Amino acid sequence: MAVVNALHPAPSSAMRLPDVSALSFDLDDTLWPFGPAVERAEAALRAWLIEHAPDTASVLPTQQALSELREEYERLCPDLVSDYRALRIGSIRLALERANEDVSLTERAYEVFYAARNNVEFYEDALPALAWLSARFPLIAVTNGNADLRLTGGGEFFRETLSARALGIAKPEPEIFHAAAAALDVRPAELLHVGDDYHLDIVGALNAGLQAAWVVRDHQPEVERDPQHAATPHLTLRDLSMLCRALGGPDNVS
Repeated sequence: MAVVNALHPAPSSAMRLPDVSALSFDLDDTLWPFGPAVERAEAALRAWLIEHAPDTASVLPTQQALSELREEYERLCPDLVSDYRALRIGSIRLALERANEDVSLTERAYEVFYAARNNVEFYEDALPALAWLSARFPLIAVTNGNADLRLTGGGEFFRETLSARALGIAKPEPEIFHAAAAALDVRPAELLHVGDDYHLDIVGALNAGLQAAWVVRDHQPEVERDPQHAATPHLTLRDLSMLCRALGGPDNVS
């Protein structure tokens, strides 16, 4: 395996990955920061609930209470761990039940949350990089989350989205990566997966026989690796412009 660490980049000729025929991308925290989007979405949800079901104010005294209620619901329903829609809907229903409010408001409340959750702010480098890459490679999104590229924007750069909820298989299982390769009609070894999560994206992709590019932005914490199961990505990147350069692009992709 030819390994390149783009955090300390070698000359551009050493950063080529000539055997890449297609790319798969994680979404949350790879193309946009996930935390701020969820915070905005929970703020919008709480405001809507208090307006339309006023007694939920006692159940949700703070915005943090929404996160705590969702975590509680996940503990009650561990079989839904990968179904973010079901977990959020269940926690909204739980809030309405505890407040003795109309549970038929659940779906409307979720729609408010989901619209705000998809109101993301892309990293500055993401859209220019996707535009450059999609003109040269087929791209597919592979996500355990529930973002919708038709709502976030950026969907025009991707051939398809594979979600854990729709497929019934989540990263890091190899089957979801193999499904991505099959959807783009390439061998797994020709598919470069790009993501921020070391275990879900990097270990998962490498175990599935893919190439892997680990996006480690300045704000990300250090990740502890199990020395017995260490996996070395083909590329480690500060941003997606580095990925373009590794694939033969110019120094500045815009």
